[in-house]
Amino acid sequence: MAMFLGMMITTSADANTNRVRDLGIKLGVMQPGALNAITDVPGVRVGQVTLVKGKDIRTGVTAILPHAGNMYQEKVPAAIYIGNGFGKLAGYSQVEELGTLETPIILTNTLSVPAACDGLISYALEQEGNEKVRSVNSVVGETNDGYLNDIRGRHIKEKHILKAIQNATEGPVEEGSVGAGTGTSCFGFKGGIGTSSRVLPEKLGGWTVGVLTQTNFGGVLQIAGVPVGVELGEYYFKKDLDDPSPDGSCMIVIMTDAPLDARNLKRLAKRGMMGLARTGGIASNGSGDYVIAVSTAESVRVAANSESKFTSGEVLRNDSMSPLFMAAIEATEEAILNSLFMSETMEGRDGHIVPGLPVDKVKAIMVNYRAITP
Repeated sequence: MAMFLGMMITTSADANTNRVRDLGIKLGVMQPGALNAITDVPGVRVGQVTLVKGKDIRTGVTAILPHAGNMYQEKVPAAIYIGNGFGKLAGYSQVEELGTLETPIILTNTLSVPAACDGLISYALEQEGNEKVRSVNSVVGETNDGYLNDIRGRHIKEKHILKAIQNATEGPVEEGSVGAGTGTSCFGFKGGIGTSSRVLPEKLGGWTVGVLTQTNFGGVLQIAGVPVGVELGEYYFKKDLDDPSPDGSCMIVIMTDAPLDARNLKRLAKRGMMGLARTGGIASNGSGDYVIAVSTAESVRVAANSESKFTSGEVLRNDSMSPLFMAAIEATEEAILNSLFMSETMEGRDGHIVPGLPVDKVKAIMVNYRAITP
């Protein structure tokens, strides 16, 4: 885990060493991709900017790009599912109406959504071919990192958004307390950015489903069905309704190279919430839980300008969706858990401290429940 001191830091991924699967905890039955990350989906890139400064700035930006081209000119099918709508996700209505995404997806903190929109607008307007563009639908998700971060200071600026986009790359994705997950908490422990993927067998299409999560929510932590939160004594309803609070948010981004239209992407997005539930999340009253699902397949991209009145490209039938549903559930579950396993204890605003997940204790619990072999 990299140490971040004093200034803006742009992140690039090194080898992960403490992911949940590395500890022998197997989640689900499907096969992960080579990186076990959202970037296993061909063409998907991720860039992050982490801000850790002084005693009270603990925040950042995570950018997810479905492809390397001009997204305004080559829109991708997309859908957004609202698990619980206590959030500030920007760009929802146009995606819901038209079923396409025309900018990268930005994740950041709650009060930095306007800055992120500005950054996406500037990015779109500056791209070659967009000289006549007069409308840009920025898609920005958020969670509230105000417990550890001076969120009222609004330290995220347009330059940070542009930097995250510019630095987006294929390959491994750094996880834990980085980017938009720098100041977040999850199940009473340090949350952050997590990612995972699943690859369908060739006879089922061979497509990849990749997931990236920004975790900042609560409930009763479960790992592979084991009541880890209860065993650790850290869970909602332990003493009363406020100990500890389950409120917060979770952003879930699902990418796949399967050729899907917006209707089936909405169905795929719904399964992201099932993955969240498998970790013990409850989508509480004060939680903004959103799932953004995108198809990166070139055959279903939508050109901004075309002489034809029709779109072209085959899309997957309904009865071929079930393997993709399972892949999304499993990858979401594992991405959320990776965000916990890859984070460490952090001190932030007003001396607040959020402990990292006690991995050694978790391993002992999993062994006791015979979920892993000692």
